[in-house]
Amino acid sequence: MELKRNEATLNRPKGDRVLDALYVFVDIPAFIQQLKEEPAWQKNDRNGITVFKTEHLTMVVTILHKNAVIKDNQIEGLATLQVIEGAIRINTIDGDIEMKEKQLISLHSNESHSIEALSDAVILISNYAGAGV
Repeated sequence: MELKRNEATLNRPKGDRVLDALYVFVDIPAFIQQLKEEPAWQKNDRNGITVFKTEHLTMVVTILHKNAVIKDNQIEGLATLQVIEGAIRINTIDGDIEMKEKQLISLHSNESHSIEALSDAVILISNYAGAGV
């Protein structure tokens, strides 16, 4: 197996990390701290970082300021969204779902939804875009 890495950049000086290997340890509290220290968090309503990425599975930690909205989001493949900190509202074609810490929602491929942060929030999005999904 080939090791996949992401290297640091000017915008993300602490960005050097392993994205794919035989195993990848993800220290979510450390990534949250890193995201909150980056200028993007001060300038924008959100900041995120990919913590694992293979051909079929991607995992992203995203932090949102209160009232941040990700409108009309569609993810190709199966997805889960877990609230790590704070509270969010998911808007789906069937209505709104308010979620708080330790809650998770799963979505089928290309299900349109919006995400609104009801407080400062941290979410973990996992996307499986494998064959046949």
